Amino acid sequence: MQRMAPYQAGVSIAEYVNRRCQLCHIQPSRLVINSVKTVTNPVTRLSHYLNSGLLCSYCQDSIVWLPPSFAVDIAPAISLPIQAATYYHYPIRPAFRAFKHYEDISKLPLLVHILRQLPRPKGCHHANSVIVPMPTTNSRLRKRGFDPVTILSAYLAKHWQIPLWKGVQRTDSTLSQQGLTRAERLSNLDNAFVVTKPPTVKRLLLFDDIATTGASLQALATTLHAHSQPSNRQLINNSTENPSINSPSIHTPYHMTAYAIAHGSNDSL
Repeated sequence: MQRMAPYQAGVSIAEYVNRRCQLCHIQPSRLVINSVKTVTNPVTRLSHYLNSGLLCSYCQDSIVWLPPSFAVDIAPAISLPIQAATYYHYPIRPAFRAFKHYEDISKLPLLVHILRQLPRPKGCHHANSVIVPMPTTNSRLRKRGFDPVTILSAYLAKHWQIPLWKGVQRTDSTLSQQGLTRAERLSNLDNAFVVTKPPTVKRLLLFDDIATTGASLQALATTLHAHSQPSNRQLINNSTENPSINSPSIHTPYHMTAYAIAHGSNDSL
């Protein structure tokens, strides 16, 4: 039996019972075809056709969806593409801030709807891919009391039908990225992540809530890429213990792409 996502009851009420737009709260919500295309189970697909959609037609059409992706470098000749569902400005910005900073659960259905605009990456499924949510620090988790990225990533996992993987930890020495310049963000993220266990697949779908400069996703991807590269000692040991094994093929670099709810500056209005 599939485990329910956090606050699933409230989202289900908004989707199946209330059926009012989660933005204007006036017009009835409507079906959004993009949220159905990635569903493969016939029963679930029918349910989505009958019930899916958390915005009205006017609000849906007033938002720019799937802006052009951008990329950040994680190694020589290797870049990380980042795709956001929309831009980080009104009305997305105040709704997201209310959820992230004040745990305003009434904004969660809107954010879930935004996540559903992200089509599942081609060729990715539950057997060959995992979603890697941006980890938070223990101190920040204690201060805030909940982890917005983990909650949102659970809904993305349900939407894409791809499992989460939490094999990376974030050190407590890093500060909040909000308000920092790109140079300060990169400096703040030096050695910010530690891989605690190896992924079981090679397709890693990194997820963060807001991609401002992409520095956090860049640092996370850089750490994962470095983890996939064997040291000279590993190569020597592997070839000595089993000469028939081609070590470089065992340590094939991960195929990584990144996704976010929104892309834009923290100073956006």
